[in-house]
Amino acid sequence: MWRRWAVTHALDLMVMAIAYIAAYVLRFNFNVPALYVREGASAFATVVLLQVAALWSCGCYRLLWQFISVCDVARFLRAIGSSTLVLVLLRFLVPEWRGLRPPLSIALLNGVLVLGGLLILRLVWRSFRENGSRSERGEASTSRRTLLIGAGTAGNTVARELRQRGTAALEVVGFLDDDSAKQGTFLQGVPVCGTLADFSRVVHTLRVQEVIVSMVQAPRHVVRQVVHACEAHGVPVRIAPGYSEILDGSVSVNQLREVDIADLLGREEVDLGDVAALARFVGGQRVLITGAGGTIGSELARQVAHLGPETLVLVERSEHALYEIDRAVRRLTPQVVPVVADIGDGVRMRGVLKAHRPQIVLHAAAHKHVPLLESNVTEAVRNNVLATRTLGELAVEAGVRVLVLLSTDKAVHPSSVMGATKRLAELALQDLNAAGRTKFAAVRFGNVLGASGSVVPLFREQIRKGGPLTVTHPDMRRYFMTVPEAVRLVLHAASLAAGGEIFILDMGEPVRIVELAEEMIRLSGFQPYEEMGITYIGMRPGEKLFEELSTDAEHAEKTRHARIFIGKIPVLPRAVVMARLSSLRAGCAQNVTDEEMRAELMRDGVATP
Repeated sequence: MWRRWAVTHALDLMVMAIAYIAAYVLRFNFNVPALYVREGASAFATVVLLQVAALWSCGCYRLLWQFISVCDVARFLRAIGSSTLVLVLLRFLVPEWRGLRPPLSIALLNGVLVLGGLLILRLVWRSFRENGSRSERGEASTSRRTLLIGAGTAGNTVARELRQRGTAALEVVGFLDDDSAKQGTFLQGVPVCGTLADFSRVVHTLRVQEVIVSMVQAPRHVVRQVVHACEAHGVPVRIAPGYSEILDGSVSVNQLREVDIADLLGREEVDLGDVAALARFVGGQRVLITGAGGTIGSELARQVAHLGPETLVLVERSEHALYEIDRAVRRLTPQVVPVVADIGDGVRMRGVLKAHRPQIVLHAAAHKHVPLLESNVTEAVRNNVLATRTLGELAVEAGVRVLVLLSTDKAVHPSSVMGATKRLAELALQDLNAAGRTKFAAVRFGNVLGASGSVVPLFREQIRKGGPLTVTHPDMRRYFMTVPEAVRLVLHAASLAAGGEIFILDMGEPVRIVELAEEMIRLSGFQPYEEMGITYIGMRPGEKLFEELSTDAEHAEKTRHARIFIGKIPVLPRAVVMARLSSLRAGCAQNVTDEEMRAELMRDGVATP
């Protein structure tokens, strides 16, 4: 440590001496009078002592030179500025000390030169260390020539990270950006070489060996364009981390990832809306999440934890899933209470609600695998309908302020057991909303990418095994959204709930499943139908070719959130709802066959759309 400080101070003293001499030489136009030479020599010690003391007091000597950055310049400005101010005050307040401080013009000019010299010295040292590190790793000859797509905040951060701490032997040789104002400019010493239209020329001219999409929330059409262009040129492509990692500067070379199917979907992500509004809604509140170990439930837990709840109660009947999400969320907030419980156990859930007194309940627990539930009808009714009704009744009893049910587009004109049970769950909670003590709402959305039981993990597994990918029908279409989108929608819907609403998300255009399969094959480095096949296996029980999720004026009303609508869905009379629940409860108690339960479940088309 002392050796580093000795070298640091020696180099700084050299810079101070050169700057001091240069100030006199420049002030007197390279002809310094003998009188000022003697006076300057006697005042040098005062100047140096003041400057070194100011650098210490401002923390400049606690900075590591190899990591010096623009944000550290303020420290040096304060240090040299304060020491120069002291010299100026000495000039006016203590005139008899004439021989111990330089003239006013020299003090000011010296301050400017010292500041520049100290910063340049550290930047040169940093550049030397970075280049030396790359040479030690042998990257000069083996680094892959890399093109970054996007010359904005993310592009600058990625380029700096690769240059400073790169371990993947990547050398950034250029940027592409469609902003005309950036053409011909430089970031991190690397030129912006053109727009996406110049991709072929730039890849050929710069001998590009890898491409990285370095944009904050890169538009899907841009990602598709880049992926297809890279495929045509045989160049691998990766994508930078997400929005938050880029903005807080925590991006790492190791976080660069392969382009995923979520990056290529034919729709842009939903507007996530006002995060501050969600923080006001959730912050300081007691929040309970059911099904907290599932795909949606675990993301709900993470996002709620970021919003600063007073307490976050995680209810999950799978011990392992609860352990995993509890461990993950505790990194975000210590106010976590993991609860092993089955929401169908009324006695247990009454105790949980009484003990933790949640103000907001987000109900994500459900059976949701469509084909599987076709042969487990009674269990689907127990868990999706009756347990939801029980939870709602207990929420009213416990004084819960808002309860939001996660529903599905399959509840529209349901043809499957899963859709029918979700529709009846909606009806069961709408009926309870009439009591007025608790606001009940439901959120309908389509398929979630990467969720357990969804088509994307299935396709990934089939690709790993060499194919073929199985698609039920060439015209099968589905709405898709990412997990963060779905979760943010639920939170916004909860904040908008006045009671009794069924919220619907504008999810853009549906995606053909066969096109999804083709894109996933291409992302895996194969050509669909040539190197990996796609097989049609026929529609499964309960499936529809096309799920309905209408947000036009005839079927839905607008909310203040641009992508969230309220479905114009009539509420059934309480007598009808209670009769349906009673018959289903009796069927479960009598352990009727699945076919008998199915007939009761689907009676009257489940009453309403």
